[in-house]
Amino acid sequence: MTSTQDGSVVIFGSGLIGRSWAMLFASGGFKVKLYDIDQQQITNALENIRKEMKGLEQAGTLKGSLTADQQLALISGCTDLKVAVEGAMHIQVNPPYYVPLVELVPHPETDPSTMERTYALMKKIGQSPVKIKKEIDGFILNRLQYAIIGEAWRLVDEGLISPTDVDIVMSEGLGMRYAFIGPLETMHLNAEGMSNYCERYSEGMKRVLKTFGPVPDFSGAALENVHQAMCAHIPADPAHLAARRQWRDECLMKLAKLKSQMQTE
Repeated sequence: MTSTQDGSVVIFGSGLIGRSWAMLFASGGFKVKLYDIDQQQITNALENIRKEMKGLEQAGTLKGSLTADQQLALISGCTDLKVAVEGAMHIQVNPPYYVPLVELVPHPETDPSTMERTYALMKKIGQSPVKIKKEIDGFILNRLQYAIIGEAWRLVDEGLISPTDVDIVMSEGLGMRYAFIGPLETMHLNAEGMSNYCERYSEGMKRVLKTFGPVPDFSGAALENVHQAMCAHIPADPAHLAARRQWRDECLMKLAKLKSQMQTE
């Protein structure tokens, strides 16, 4: 995309998530108004966005075809809500630049055309939207994530594996394929199609699933054990955590670049 789009997008909140959305829409050529109640917060956010975009451009991971300066020119701040929403074609509250998934959840009174229009808009700025039929506690990503966290916690609490090793199982095992394909496609490919997979493995899956324990309370001795193991790897002070988050985000940027290359081959 080499030109700007008609209409503007308003982002409510200029924190980390709001800044990420502003960068995403600007990468798609949209004019963005970043709304917040505090002018200093907006000033800080715009400076943070400038530094982030310049860094991404230097690393070759800036999204869109516009330069960093062209994208930055599309983003402005506003502390007046009425002024911010005037002429807006889309108003946005909430993730981010490095993970493209967007869960779209309609209210019972949401017009279907709004869902379709938002879906198309997310696709236009390079996100990967999914349509959830109705609201459910935790939505989809968190429910899948919590299922994994729950079983990981139980396995550690039962003394079957260390906290560090259970993370290795994910990062060096399941996570390798899940970065490109989901659990259902994994099943489909691991046999002669889904029906064949279920014929061959459903009894074993059901047997194992029945051994899963109750929901952990994430406290007590188990929490202390996991906490100590994580701190041995990454101390829980602001500096170490920030450095590791930066490393994580750089990994996600490089993975996103690889996925984009793989999809065009």
